[in-house]
Amino acid sequence: MKTIAVISDTHGNRKAIDGLSGVLGECDYIFHLGDTSGDGSYVKSKFLQKTFIINGNCDLAKLGEDELCVKIEGVKIFATHGHLYSAKYTNSKLIARAKELGCGAVLYGHTHRAEEKTENGVLIVNPGTLSRYSRASYAYLVINGDKAVAKIVFPDERSI
Repeated sequence: MKTIAVISDTHGNRKAIDGLSGVLGECDYIFHLGDTSGDGSYVKSKFLQKTFIINGNCDLAKLGEDELCVKIEGVKIFATHGHLYSAKYTNSKLIARAKELGCGAVLYGHTHRAEEKTENGVLIVNPGTLSRYSRASYAYLVINGDKAVAKIVFPDERSI
């Protein structure tokens, strides 16, 4: 069994990232899905071996990947920021790309709207945002063999 913390769209709010340090520390993997990848590098400086960084549309310095496909236990995960796949309007391009890559899960950000659902056999997870622009949220995934379960978490605003 592996655990994953997924954050996105932090937009420089390192106080929120630091507020999640306990969660980030105990997880097996961390995905930062962009905006800003500099914040992803900040996370990676603390958790070097387990952090994946994805570039977002606001990332002038490209410090991560534009997209990534990684297998954790028996689940292949497609991770992207979402802006290259019209994520604000539809999940169809994300799902098509995941299926093209043979992935059973998609992690994306960009919209600042948290969601977790399964569509066309693909688990779709958007952690929302840790920025000051919206209600703070992140996603927590548990992978056990070939099964993945996601939960959107809304932390206590005072802790972040």
